Amino acid sequence: MPGIVVGIYCADGAGKPPEPVAEARALPGRGLEGDRYFRRQGTFSQTSGGGREVTLIEIEALDALERDYAIRLEPSTARRNIVTRGVPLNHLVGREFTVGPVRLRGVRLCEPCTHLEKLSVKGVLRGLVHRGGLRADIVSEGTIRTGDPVTPLHAE
Repeated sequence: MPGIVVGIYCADGAGKPPEPVAEARALPGRGLEGDRYFRRQGTFSQTSGGGREVTLIEIEALDALERDYAIRLEPSTARRNIVTRGVPLNHLVGREFTVGPVRLRGVRLCEPCTHLEKLSVKGVLRGLVHRGGLRADIVSEGTIRTGDPVTPLHAE
């Protein structure tokens, strides 16, 4: 059974708060239209390596952060582009999956960093270790919408 997109967030500049959007156009090699990394204005835009086009996090990880560490982090404050429910993102490293009509490739875990903690809440760094989400590259162009299914693809 596929997971689902419960939120989409884009920030228009480095350090600026991500804002919820109902949909976002995904372009290979660029990211989500309207997001800081699409514009090459993100804090880590000049850092090399894949997995900088789109980030995802499970709403279940944010629920666990509150349950286990008494830290309530709103989805936008997690600073990830796509918030999902019902799909274990850690299992998608090295795999392709679809978000609505868009095909993505999981590149690596999106471990929390001191920058995230600086912009959010003390303790987030420790509380999101190994459950901070997924960094992915966009394989096919399309529009991602809130409510879209998130479906892992079988190994080819």
